[in-house]
Amino acid sequence: MDKKLATTIGAAARAARSRLELTQADVAERIDVATEVYGRLERGGMLPSVQTLLKLCHELHVSADELLGLAAQGPAPTRASDAPVAPAERPEVRRLLRTVRQLEGSHVKLLGLVANALGRR
Repeated sequence: MDKKLATTIGAAARAARSRLELTQADVAERIDVATEVYGRLERGGMLPSVQTLLKLCHELHVSADELLGLAAQGPAPTRASDAPVAPAERPEVRRLLRTVRQLEGSHVKLLGLVANALGRR
């Protein structure tokens, strides 16, 4: 493994994640890796596969050149045909959604009823 490249990719990914106000768990979920694996990647402890690198570029809105340390820091250029980016959610809402996704259907329904009752207050 090229430790210098791994460190460069990790630092660039961390900077991009911070700009987007995402947690490591948020990014890990979006690129379909375990949170621990993503943390190791950010610390420069591993190199991502090409497929994971592409997912990182997409989810962190950066170019591959930026992650590889070949370009100046900054968001990747966008094209008019790119889909609009969803508005940022608060970290606590993202954490809640991750938890809800793991619940059984009956528990989700019950949670929905509680949330609706709280919303009427």
